[in-house]
Amino acid sequence: MVHPVDLHVGRRLRARRRLLGLTQETLANSVDIRFQQIQKYESGANRISASRLWSLAKALDVPVSYFFDGMNGHEPELEYAINGEYRFSGPPAAELLDEKETIDLVRYYYQLNKEPRRRLLDLAKAMSSEH
Repeated sequence: MVHPVDLHVGRRLRARRRLLGLTQETLANSVDIRFQQIQKYESGANRISASRLWSLAKALDVPVSYFFDGMNGHEPELEYAINGEYRFSGPPAAELLDEKETIDLVRYYYQLNKEPRRRLLDLAKAMSSEH
């Protein structure tokens, strides 16, 4: 069974990797492991050792604590989904960054200058209220 902390850390790893636009292979090469290991880390199937977590944090330009953000000192609770995967119970906010489209949108948003970002945000707000 997947441990909730391993799944949380793996999802944080995936979110940061995607935000930076890195492939699993590129990240794996930067820490001298195979991309399949990154897949296992991201799914929570394999635990990340302290030294590997240190290397990954350095490669992703984040502090080690980044991987534990959002846990608020509590072990996340998991639910077993119908499709055979595990998901966090409670509000879906932590899982929003699991979607590639969300990561792409955030990455492109921050590539814009301040004024186009404000206009895009205004557009999104207007569209969301148009049900």
